[in-house]
Amino acid sequence: MDLVAACNAFVSVSKYGSFTDGAAAARMSQSVASRRVAALEERFGEQLFERTSRRAVLTPFGRDMLPAARALVQSAEVLLHEAETARRKPWRLAVPGICSTAGLARLVAEARALGITLDLRVAAPGRRSELLYARQAGAALLAVPPDEATWSVRLGLATAHDPGLRRVHLETLRVGRAATGPARRIWIQPEDDVPHIRDPLTRLRDAHGLRPAQLATAADLTGAAAEVLCSRDLLLCSPAQAGELGLHWRPLGELTLTRGYALVAAGEANPQRLQARLGDALARCLGAEEGNTP
Repeated sequence: MDLVAACNAFVSVSKYGSFTDGAAAARMSQSVASRRVAALEERFGEQLFERTSRRAVLTPFGRDMLPAARALVQSAEVLLHEAETARRKPWRLAVPGICSTAGLARLVAEARALGITLDLRVAAPGRRSELLYARQAGAALLAVPPDEATWSVRLGLATAHDPGLRRVHLETLRVGRAATGPARRIWIQPEDDVPHIRDPLTRLRDAHGLRPAQLATAADLTGAAAEVLCSRDLLLCSPAQAGELGLHWRPLGELTLTRGYALVAAGEANPQRLQARLGDALARCLGAEEGNTP
């Protein structure tokens, strides 16, 4: 027996003094209301109503049980309301700044279609970690090494002019003694200023004898792209970013670099439910390789 449903029928019939009217108010048929009240009476071992052809009058036992039954029905309504409120509560998610506005909008829309409300916080890698561990975000897409990543994004070098090469080798950026003009720089955007990307690139720079200043970290992607567009400098970026900026992208010749991302939840929360439902949408938003989804 569904105790809450039975008490709902009991309370509604007692309010209207009629099985017909009480059932209609509770949005159930008269036969259903009668069965539920009868089941409740059988469970209690006492009658709740004195039934006549037109009226349903509470028995003394019914009057004694009514306050508790009413309280149970009201508590159930509060519980259902709280559950619905909690289900619709926005899930604050910290995301990378490399996601386009269109990509983020599609992510929010796809989540909403699944009954998930996202409250996005766009932030750099270090700030996303801070938001997560301070519990200012319920979950975050953290930058992680490739072997820990759920989603991976290829990185290469992009230039304003077609390099005429299939790959760009860092050794070709070394400045010769007879060279004139400024040395070509590789610009690292904030999203890629993380050890598992920056350190291998720094070691390669040093191995090929490039100048320290030839590997530069930009304050933001806009500034880095502007430097590349007005010079022979190069931008470390994904193919998708290069396309958006109108740049020519090539993979690195000596090194394979990838952005790695993992969805991590704050505290003891489990991100698997969110990842299972939004994994494909998150992959598209990040520009992850096809087939590189959970």
